[in-house]
Amino acid sequence: MASERRGRAAAAPLPLTTWHLEGEPLAALQAGEPAPGEPPRPVVMILHGFPDHPPSFAALARTLAGAGYHCVVPYLRGYAPSTRRGPFTLERLRDDALALLALVSPGRPAALVGHDWGAMITYAACASAPERISCAVTLSVPAPLTFLRQLVTSRQLLRSFYMLLFQLSAADALARRADFALLDWLWRRWSPGFRLPDDDAAALHACLAASWPAPLAPYRALLHLPDLRRRHAELRRWSIHVPTLQLHGEQDGCIAPASAAHQRAWFAAPLEQVRLPDVGHFLHLEAPGEVASQTLRWLSAHHLRLPADARP
Repeated sequence: MASERRGRAAAAPLPLTTWHLEGEPLAALQAGEPAPGEPPRPVVMILHGFPDHPPSFAALARTLAGAGYHCVVPYLRGYAPSTRRGPFTLERLRDDALALLALVSPGRPAALVGHDWGAMITYAACASAPERISCAVTLSVPAPLTFLRQLVTSRQLLRSFYMLLFQLSAADALARRADFALLDWLWRRWSPGFRLPDDDAAALHACLAASWPAPLAPYRALLHLPDLRRRHAELRRWSIHVPTLQLHGEQDGCIAPASAAHQRAWFAAPLEQVRLPDVGHFLHLEAPGEVASQTLRWLSAHHLRLPADARP
């Protein structure tokens, strides 16, 4: 029987900044923010997924900041302390990310790193505003239409049963029961053998409790039946003109790595797909060094250049 892998204990928290977009708060952790009077650094925005939150990406943000980048890790709409008001469509989440990019990297392209729902948002931003994004790194999720087509297969549908469960109003209470026991079970199923340190799990539960039930809303918006035909037609028109690195854990229990096999058709820019052995869905926590190394390689290769005085 494989031994259980535990994540590393959390370091001191990153500073939190809150902006207001159209009067609604959007909060983010930051690492590597230039001091007053210093030249700007290239911005890397890291977008979390479900059921997760920005502190899970603190180690990655610190590593990128140590290499000379300014990392911004927002709490997505629906996750406190950001606004918990909808709509929660993919388009709204994309627009939040692009609006924040305009504030933290005015007039300069930035890089996006997205995991799970954050990867979905990253693809949407790249498809709609490629001039704003220098390159992208996505974790655990292939291009959306590729994934949605796989969703109708029996194997992926079984993995994705929770998406259907979350359509039910009863899911609000069911997922919240026993201090999010169902969501803890999803973590174990999606990343076999991995366990969050107790303090990190408690911090995640506190974020979810303060946000609930808004984190379920994007799933309901994505599969809202009256919009499915329109959304499918829009996704078919996507062409991603941003160089993209897609990382996927070989042991991902949420989205099968094979689901990414046919996504190249949606890319008009370089796409590189890398599978990481012995890790599951939350690969940024299971293999933080490898994810950071791959991300830095991609940033350097695709012209997110550092100013001379910001290079380590």
